[in-house]
Amino acid sequence: MAAIRVTRLAAMNTHADSALQRARSAMDDLGVDALLVGPGADLRYLTGYRALALERLTLLVARADGATSLFVPELERARALASPLPDVVEVVSFAETEDPYALVAERLDDGGRYGVGDRLWATFLLHLQQRLAKSEWVTSSTVTRHLRMSKSPEEVDALRRAGQAIDRVHEQVPSLLRPGRTEAQVGREVADLILAEGHEAVNFVIVASGPNGASPHHETGERALVHSDAVVVDIGGTLDGYCSDCTRNYVIGAAADGYTEAHAALEAAQIAACNAVGPGVTAESVDAVARLALRDAGYGEFFVHRTGHGIGLEEHEDPYIVEGNDLILRPGMTFSIEPGVYLPDRFGIRIEDIVAVTEDGCERLNTLSRAAVPV
Repeated sequence: MAAIRVTRLAAMNTHADSALQRARSAMDDLGVDALLVGPGADLRYLTGYRALALERLTLLVARADGATSLFVPELERARALASPLPDVVEVVSFAETEDPYALVAERLDDGGRYGVGDRLWATFLLHLQQRLAKSEWVTSSTVTRHLRMSKSPEEVDALRRAGQAIDRVHEQVPSLLRPGRTEAQVGREVADLILAEGHEAVNFVIVASGPNGASPHHETGERALVHSDAVVVDIGGTLDGYCSDCTRNYVIGAAADGYTEAHAALEAAQIAACNAVGPGVTAESVDAVARLALRDAGYGEFFVHRTGHGIGLEEHEDPYIVEGNDLILRPGMTFSIEPGVYLPDRFGIRIEDIVAVTEDGCERLNTLSRAAVPV
């Protein structure tokens, strides 16, 4: 076997160093011997490394005893070494014809209990399982979900900046909504604005006009805007590694019959749900507040999704604000509050803010008015 290159870096990322320490403590508590994490948010959280998702293996092996190795293809070695990795991380590169799975197995004991990345490609996991056939496998989120759910003040501040940036985009949306323009034309310009307001990436743009608004995940298309259209605009990006996500509603000219009443009911439900957020309450209790308000207003059957999702390094992560989730909310948790009303073949409405749980309630990180904006 060809020689492997091993490099130990100087300490450069105090957040990741702390995250690894907390992960090791959680591994001890949960009986997990090591985390095996590929490209994605967990890897960024634990090391700061933004790995490319390639057909070649990239894998962090973080053992509970403190030994931590990042396996990368030789052609990715320079990128890894340029990343602000904690000093405990060894970068182990392998040549094009080497067997990276054998190298990983050499660092582990067959028969251990390993937390494997939730989004590690199946082909990688199957190769690892062949070489560690006596081992037990659990998802890495067994360890990482509780760490990532509670954001540090610095992380909340990053989400606050992302929220302010996406708010500035929404403030410019009315100028783009003119009869005759297509959803796709508006969407492309919104994407440009997301980047212009400081995001390094556009994660998604939903422009759903008229009856298309009744589909919560409508794919922005070629429908042309017309007078009396209700338009749902749901947009988000990544700024300094953390995500934004905000939905507001716009009306071109006079609103369609029933729109004003439905929007008023939705706004009241969204405000009530935000007011219900605080430390010590459960995620499902917040969902119940929004759902009850809309049911009492006669729109319960038209609210077809959960009230919210966590947000941070990813657009959707724990905690989820949904019936059946009895997780107790704690300060530092961040998530969306986004009830919606979807009337088939007529229109849809969704109001979405990101909130952060505080010591005595919550902070709304999107501060725009919730009112439908006339165009």
